Amino acid sequence: MEEVLLFDTLLVGVVVVLSIGMRYGAEQVRVSPIVGYFVLGILLRAASSLERVPLLTEQQVFPFLADLGVIVLLFRVGLESDLERLLDQLPEASWIGLGNVLGSGGIAFLTAYNLIGWSLLPSLFVATALTATSVGVTVAIWEEAGQVDTREGATLLDVAEIDDLMGILLMALLFSVAPILQGAGPEGVLSAVGTTLVGTLLRFALLGAACLLFALYLERPMTTFFDRLHAGEGTMLVMLGVGFIVAAVAGMSGLSIAVGAFFAGLIFSRDPHTAQYMDAFRPLHDLLAPFFFVGIGLHLAPEMLVGVSGSVFLLLPAAVVGKVVGAYVPARPLLGSSGALVLGLSLVPRAEIALVIMQRGLERGDWAIPPGVFAQVVLISALTVLIVPIVLRPLLSRIPLSAS
Repeated sequence: MEEVLLFDTLLVGVVVVLSIGMRYGAEQVRVSPIVGYFVLGILLRAASSLERVPLLTEQQVFPFLADLGVIVLLFRVGLESDLERLLDQLPEASWIGLGNVLGSGGIAFLTAYNLIGWSLLPSLFVATALTATSVGVTVAIWEEAGQVDTREGATLLDVAEIDDLMGILLMALLFSVAPILQGAGPEGVLSAVGTTLVGTLLRFALLGAACLLFALYLERPMTTFFDRLHAGEGTMLVMLGVGFIVAAVAGMSGLSIAVGAFFAGLIFSRDPHTAQYMDAFRPLHDLLAPFFFVGIGLHLAPEMLVGVSGSVFLLLPAAVVGKVVGAYVPARPLLGSSGALVLGLSLVPRAEIALVIMQRGLERGDWAIPPGVFAQVVLISALTVLIVPIVLRPLLSRIPLSAS
């Protein structure tokens, strides 16, 4: 036991050093470090085949650190949301967001279920995962081009926030009904699913209401109290501690730690003073977030990657077309053809929420996500975060966008 603990400690140190190096190296060449984290996890998985190296996915340390990575990732997504601005732009952004979610999820499901021939539950998991986007990958490119303050840039941020909210809701609903769809007979499945959906929506609403009350009446007094103690960066640690608590409560209530972490981030997102704590949060994020992506790589055995079937060549175009068309059609009257095209392309990358959904599905077993399906979606995630920025940069420099 002591030897295993020492190996875990050694490998945690290796992951921290290499992941930080990868992140700064990726920044120099202006690409996402996520793929590097995947590769690091795959290499650690391969090293686990050696006699003296334990299989890390079967140890407690790495899965726990990966869960902490999920919490800080989704906490940051919530923290960086601007719900007040979103509510102001909701009449315009909601139609684009709805088309984006329905288009990407619908095309992904039809491709997985009808064209590829996967069973119902894996198709639902894949479709739900592919509704989510990773706007952080493309926002950095918009910032480089000085286009974030354009009308298209503002719309991108609004639609991405709708994406996040819908992705979190769909994830919670899917996790609750999946066991029923897997185990129920055809007679009572509709009533059982309906009852479960209502219960999940109620828990979702109660958690949201509790977080709203905390945000309105407790958040500012709490942060002010710690500021008066001159806690400095400690205030951010308290905020993250609240994030861990809310994530745990959400998990215990039958939702997901990811749902709770996102709501916890929303608690603090409305406070204009939150920005002053972000410098303290970034090192914690950079320390823990890579463990989630490395954990994804740990679940990818080399034979899974070698055995990726040709169905990925159907699913990848579906993942791209679903986002581009789903956003382009409702956005064209508002932004014009060029603006709508750039918007749709910017929504194509998949990372955080999509991978959380796939990882949780894999943990449930082959009935939810078979390893081969998991590998294909991870490959699609890697390709989208690598290729889309290469295509988007020249487009943003050539296409004239509207002033905000």
